[in-house]
Amino acid sequence: MATLTHDGVAGNRLRAGLLFAMVSASSFGLSGPLARGLMNAGWSAAAVVAVRVLLAAAVLLPLALSQLRGNWNLLRANAPLIIAYGLVAVAGTQLAYFNAVAHMEVGSALLIEFTAPIAVVGWLWVRHRQRPGAATVAGAVLGIAGLLLVLDVVSGLSADPIGIAWALGSMVGAAAYFVLSAHGVDLPGTVLAAGGLLIGGITLLLAGIVGIVPLRATTEQVVFADFTTPWWIPILTIGIVTAAIAYATGIAATRRLGARLASFVALTEVLAALLFAWALLAEAPRPIQLLGGTLILIGVITVRLGEPTPIPIGDPETPAATEEPPATTQPAADHQR
Repeated sequence: MATLTHDGVAGNRLRAGLLFAMVSASSFGLSGPLARGLMNAGWSAAAVVAVRVLLAAAVLLPLALSQLRGNWNLLRANAPLIIAYGLVAVAGTQLAYFNAVAHMEVGSALLIEFTAPIAVVGWLWVRHRQRPGAATVAGAVLGIAGLLLVLDVVSGLSADPIGIAWALGSMVGAAAYFVLSAHGVDLPGTVLAAGGLLIGGITLLLAGIVGIVPLRATTEQVVFADFTTPWWIPILTIGIVTAAIAYATGIAATRRLGARLASFVALTEVLAALLFAWALLAEAPRPIQLLGGTLILIGVITVRLGEPTPIPIGDPETPAATEEPPATTQPAADHQR
C-alpha cells in the first residue's frame, strides 16, 4: 500500500480527488440512517452489519485478488493484521455504531465516534511516549467540550446512556482502526479492506449462529420519515453504496489528495450524516448540539495541525475507514464505521 503523504496536488488530479472524497464521505454518512430504518423494521444491529460488510466484501474481492496477484505469502505474513482489522475495525466498530444509532440520534452517535483522534493521541502518549504538543492538547480540550454539548449534559444527558456507551465503543474501534492501519505497509489497501470485511462478516454470522449476538432479519417494509420501501432496497444500498463504493472512492481520493487533505475533506461525513438523518428520520439537531459538533470538528482539525508528521497508512472504513474519523497523525480519509 502507498505512503499517502503527497499533499501538493493540482489541476485534474485535485478535482478528481475532491470528487471521490465527497462521494466517499456522503456514502459513509448514509449508513447510519439506513441502519436505523432497518432496525426499526425488526433487523438486529449484528444482522445489518453482517449483510453490509459481506456485500461490500463481495464487491471488493475481485479487485483485491487482482492487486494481490497470487502473492499468498504476503497474505499469510499479514494474517494477524487482517484478522485484527476485521474483528475490531470492521465488525466491532460498525456493530457498536449501529447499536448506538438504535438508542440515540445518528448525528450525535457519529460526532462521538469522531472524537477517535483524541483517543489515538492518548494511546500514542501512553504506549509510545509520543507527547502531544500544545495545539494537540488544545484540540483535545475543544473536542471534549464539544462532546459534552452534543450529549447535552447541561439539560441532564438527553441521550440514552446505553446509546452513549455504544457510541464510545465505536470511537474506541475507530481509534483502533487508525492504529492498525499504520501497520502492514506492504499490503495493498483494497486487500486489507476486503479481507477485513470478509472476516468481520463471517465472524458476526458465526457469533449469531451460536447465540453470542442476536442475528435477526425480517422482510417487513422499512419506514422512513416520508416514505416506505421494500427491505431489500436499503439492504443493497447499505452494502453496495455505503460500504463498497464508500471504501473504493475513499481509497481513490486518498491516493490523489494525500492523507492530510483527504482526511480534512472526510469531515464532511458528519454533515452528510446529519442531512441524511434529517431527511430520512426527521432528526433535526438542536442548536446546542450543532455548537458541540462544531467544537468537535474544530478540535479534530486542531489535533491534526498539532501532529504534523505523516505516517504510512493502509487504505480502508472503516472500515477501514468507517464509516470513519481521522487519526492524530496524518491518516487516510475513511473510517467506519
